Amino acid sequence: MPRKKTEINPEEIIKEEPKPAETQAPEQAAEKPAAEKKPAARKLRAKKAAPAEEKAAPAEPVAEKKPAARKPRAKKAAPAEEKAAPAEEKAAPAEPVAEKKPAARKPRAKKAAPAEEAAPVVEAAPVVEAAPVVEAAPVEEAAPVEEAAPVEEAAPVVELPQPRRSVAFIGSECYPFVKTGGLGDVMYALPRALAKLNCDVKVILPRYRCIPQKWQEKMVYRGSFMMDLCSDGRSFYVGIMEYVWDGVVYDFIDNDEFFSYGNPYTNLIDDIPRFCYFGKAALAALNYLEWVPDVIHCHDWQAGLVPVMLRTFFADTPLRDTKSVLTIHNLRFQGIYNIPTVKYWTNLPDHVFNKDVMTQNWVDANMLKGGLTYCDRITTVSNTYAGEIQTEFYGDGLDAHLRFHSGKLRGIVNGIDVEQWDSRSDKLLPFPYGTDDVFDQKRANKLALQEQLGLEQNADKMVLGLISRLTDQKGLDLVNAILPALIDGNTQVVILGTGDARYEDSFRWYENNYKGSVCSYIAYDEALAHRIYAGSDALLVPSLFEPCGLTQLIAMRYGTVPVVRETGGLKDTVQPYNQFTNEGNGFTFDRYDAGLLLDAVNRAKTLYFTNRWRWDEMVRRNMQKDVSWENSARQYRALYLELKP
Repeated sequence: MPRKKTEINPEEIIKEEPKPAETQAPEQAAEKPAAEKKPAARKLRAKKAAPAEEKAAPAEPVAEKKPAARKPRAKKAAPAEEKAAPAEEKAAPAEPVAEKKPAARKPRAKKAAPAEEAAPVVEAAPVVEAAPVVEAAPVEEAAPVEEAAPVEEAAPVVELPQPRRSVAFIGSECYPFVKTGGLGDVMYALPRALAKLNCDVKVILPRYRCIPQKWQEKMVYRGSFMMDLCSDGRSFYVGIMEYVWDGVVYDFIDNDEFFSYGNPYTNLIDDIPRFCYFGKAALAALNYLEWVPDVIHCHDWQAGLVPVMLRTFFADTPLRDTKSVLTIHNLRFQGIYNIPTVKYWTNLPDHVFNKDVMTQNWVDANMLKGGLTYCDRITTVSNTYAGEIQTEFYGDGLDAHLRFHSGKLRGIVNGIDVEQWDSRSDKLLPFPYGTDDVFDQKRANKLALQEQLGLEQNADKMVLGLISRLTDQKGLDLVNAILPALIDGNTQVVILGTGDARYEDSFRWYENNYKGSVCSYIAYDEALAHRIYAGSDALLVPSLFEPCGLTQLIAMRYGTVPVVRETGGLKDTVQPYNQFTNEGNGFTFDRYDAGLLLDAVNRAKTLYFTNRWRWDEMVRRNMQKDVSWENSARQYRALYLELKP
């Protein structure tokens, strides 16, 4: 099919007219008038255009749009040549058009004769000689475009943020190596998200004996040394085992004397010495590996001594300019022990044991308090919790200290790993689903859950799930008080977790007395947790306090509506449903009161049974809500840049 005549704006021709031939070879200067009248791109012109770098630049975008000359089109090029001839007067600067038209083809070389009347195109002969190259390999035709390098420019589809920053995470647990709570999830997901944002990330952990063997076997020995620790000069072995996975480097501090027994946390008598050792060993390992990060990000009291030691023991080492961030995941745990013991196991100078740094209640040393004093920034896992911990009720004795350091306190809400928690690809679900088939498949998952747990199989009943540690913090006394009122013939309750004996016994009693309507699974089962998220209609999270909370985020991801108390991260992530505007993604109550919890559950049940189409809209909204780590990781990265601009 003939090519359409290319329309060229005369004003653009004047603007883009080539500069005098002083930048070109003598032969090119002589041929310039003829070249300007050539509308079609030929290899001869491509070769001549090479020196004219100033003209080639605007043609780069066009070069990317048009492919190199192809053999099938070469046969139809002749008619296009004939139509292009009348347009010779308009086609003065042929360079931009030359990039838009395919390179010279064999049939066009034969039509070169008419152009000789307009200008001495004596050198058109080489085009005939080069024609076989067009058919054999279009790479030679694209040679002039190498200056523009379109492929290299288009390759980075996603531009990584600049500048690059290096961050060392120091904490006591990290999924999948060892995990007891939300800290393990953060230590796993946040470094991976930062690595995707152009950060160098290293995670430093203790090498516990309880780490599964499949991970132990993948660790590589990086070196070892002896480290002074105690005030009497006692020193200890520090080994470094390394594992690189998914863009993150994991370094494990190896010492059988501290990490060869029990779980990550046993009791303070054992935990205080092991984490005094771990904090100093982590910093010493960075020096030993000659890896100096821009920022050291510490997590909870187990790494609370890292900022203190960084500004004392390591003030004259390569780490002296490194900044530190300390994240509070749960202020209730602070690492408090008597001053003589902490002094012995750290050999820290006396000036850090005063009421403004580490001393608490005049006789105790508080490891978290010391870290809060010496770190450059304090973060916690939600904006609301950052405000709450500065009050007496939530401050756990550190409210005044946190108010004093409030200028460096920030709240950044956590996310969840959306690849791990994905209802479409979750292999632990009997019936995976997405937003397109959520209602049919959630119904099927509900029936499967009822069958597995011995509940009455009825998809029309509303199932309330509760997945939690059974402790006072989680508001289980409120659940205990209202549970009989929830069993109305249309509602079932599923409880999963372990904890305080009084809650375990109480929920077992309810299961025995409400057979078929209540299931209390007093254990922790990962697969069952996934199935409860998928098979429940609503999830109860009535916490007394909740720094961030992950269960409500996972529930929304699985299309399960959260019923939460407005505290900490629960308030930041769950917008209360408004029946007048049909907005919101859950049901909430403010004061810590059993009656208010029951009211919130009843509002949820009313919407579920009487306005199912609005309930279904909320389910879809929740599944589409962005609960990933990407937004949180960008805020942390901005914080690192603020510290090291």
